Amino acid sequence: MTKADLSQTIGAALPYLRRYARALTGSQATGDNYAAATLEAILTDREAVAGTSDPKVGLFKVFHGIWVSTGAPVVEETTAPRAAAQARLSSLTANSREALLLYTIEDFSLEQVGEIMQMDTDEASQLVSLARQEMADMVSGRVLIIEDEAIIAMDLESIVADLGHRVTGVARTRDAAVDLAKKDTPDLVLADIQLADNSSGIDAVNDILGELGDRPVIFITAFPERLLTGERPEPAFLISKPYSEDQVRSAVSQAMFFSSTETLKA
Repeated sequence: MTKADLSQTIGAALPYLRRYARALTGSQATGDNYAAATLEAILTDREAVAGTSDPKVGLFKVFHGIWVSTGAPVVEETTAPRAAAQARLSSLTANSREALLLYTIEDFSLEQVGEIMQMDTDEASQLVSLARQEMADMVSGRVLIIEDEAIIAMDLESIVADLGHRVTGVARTRDAAVDLAKKDTPDLVLADIQLADNSSGIDAVNDILGELGDRPVIFITAFPERLLTGERPEPAFLISKPYSEDQVRSAVSQAMFFSSTETLKA
């Protein structure tokens, strides 16, 4: 692969590395610092991504090496929600959260997860299963779903309920979402960005956060490119439609577990 081809491939994968870094650290600023360090390492030594099965795998492998070499730190927090999240993170089995994110949210195969994390496929699979169980056992809460397609809304309700959370309601429009949030305060919001009356799920989320304060948000959308632009703060958890049940289960567990996460500001 030529230098130009490598640069183009890495450039296309960068928004997804930034998404992974935000979800891993719980902070856009901290995640972006790690992503920038990864790019610097590759620019210094392009061979760092050589020998991997795919340049995107190589990009994430370099990131993981930097992450591990710094001790996988989470910045100490003083606010109660973030401090609680940090305490939960410290109790997880080492590497399990990284493996889960790579497999379910970033959609790498277990073989690729093992390659990125430099372990065999069986170990990667065990870590994914362990992370799911540990996070599901620790946290449950109330979830508001903002989705105008009835079948998708029913599917999301079922997934959320199976995880042991309570669905506070399903809203098809911005105004309905805000009303439901006021009546029964959610711990987590699952939101599409294009709603039934052409209103915006992004606006609905910002209204809710403005009224109720910071809480984790997961955007599930057929238009991820509208959010992964790098031009403004981006959501830590973003799932593309069509989604898999594994992706939703992982994101809900991650977001609920990491109970306060930076989200989109319009």
